Amino acid sequence: MKSINPTTGETLRAYTEHTLDDCNSIIKMVDKAWGQWKLVPIADRKALMHKAANVLRDRKGEYALLMTLEMGKLIGESEAEVEKSAWVCEFYADNAETFLQDEFIKTDAGKSFVSFEPIGTVLAVMPWNFPFWQVFRFAAPALMAGNAGLLKHASNVPGCALAIESVFREAGFPEDLFRTLMIPANLVQHVIASKKVKAVTLTGSEAAGSKVAERAGHHLKKTVLELGGSDPYIVLADADIDKCVQTALTARMINTGQSCIAAKRFIVHKDVFDAFIEQAGILMQHLSPGDPTDPQTNFGPLARPDLVEDIHDQVLRSVILGAKVIMGGEKIDGKGCYYQPTLITGDSLEMPIFKEETFGPVMAVIKAGDDKEAIDMANSSKYGLGGSLWTQDIEKGISLARQIETGSIFINGMTKSDPRLPFGGIKHSGYGRELSHYGIKEFVNIKTIWVG
Repeated sequence: MKSINPTTGETLRAYTEHTLDDCNSIIKMVDKAWGQWKLVPIADRKALMHKAANVLRDRKGEYALLMTLEMGKLIGESEAEVEKSAWVCEFYADNAETFLQDEFIKTDAGKSFVSFEPIGTVLAVMPWNFPFWQVFRFAAPALMAGNAGLLKHASNVPGCALAIESVFREAGFPEDLFRTLMIPANLVQHVIASKKVKAVTLTGSEAAGSKVAERAGHHLKKTVLELGGSDPYIVLADADIDKCVQTALTARMINTGQSCIAAKRFIVHKDVFDAFIEQAGILMQHLSPGDPTDPQTNFGPLARPDLVEDIHDQVLRSVILGAKVIMGGEKIDGKGCYYQPTLITGDSLEMPIFKEETFGPVMAVIKAGDDKEAIDMANSSKYGLGGSLWTQDIEKGISLARQIETGSIFINGMTKSDPRLPFGGIKHSGYGRELSHYGIKEFVNIKTIWVG
């Protein structure tokens, strides 16, 4: 298992993979640690989770550089990701006790209530694009709920995986409560089959989610899936175009476009379409590819060479269907996994840049004749993760937001994840929720206790 710098193509380090026997041994150790952890008072768990947040902040520079070197994220974005990971640790440290307190319900019993109890070891299959945040948004609530964690991280960020394991160990959590499995994808099915693994959470592709859900279903284990997204960014005729376009560029190009909840389908009312295209093109000209470890760089590489080929293929296939490239649309020669910032328009909902999930710096803009057509276009996707809607008529915005088939809609703002709000999707974007009090209750035994 190799860590390869996408900026230079250099191999940073090679790691020895765990064998199936290694996995079985680690799973047993994690299960043993859980047997003690579930008895630890929540006040003690809280203190340790706050220490984990402190470790993250104390070593922010180190962890941020590791992310940038392994998957190419801009260093400023990496630093922000470490901060956000610390935030989610603090959020669950401070709120888990309230979220998990007994819920008393009046019935014909002398007393009846719901108890929220840990279920055991939860396997997390995580992606590379937000290598710290994706893991901590699972781990913080899972551990605070009294569970243990196993991490199968993406194979191109093994250094991040081991660093996350070390955060919990350095914070004082039990030695084997949270462990990383350095394994290829084909061994995940064996981990899911273990009787000591009680549930699985996955953030990743449709294909990976389907396979994990199938395997977990065979063994009657719960799953939470956060899969692909093709988030609509809907611009109505009365939108504040200046603010809308500035936010649009950030919403599309954050993490070089490699985000499930990045804005991907820009659906713009005909009355403001030309203005949107013009301003987006002007702003995009200021994106200049460079070294992501340099704080002055505003545009980094994609994480792997195959991702460059994938996004270019989607652009080419869209052009065949009538799409027009306004700017960019080509791979960048030289070292590193770079692709030009691209602005592209078209009329067909069948264009790959509109129909498929696009993981790269391509802004696809399509014209809508009216509000109803804009909503219909947004709902035409098989995905349903997040989305944005821009209008100065807030009441109309809320009414339309209720009609959009996604797990979240942000009115006059960029779609983002927030520990205080539930996060997840519908349709082919998955099921279940992370974050908020909903997230911590996904992997607990919701037990009814009735006293006569």
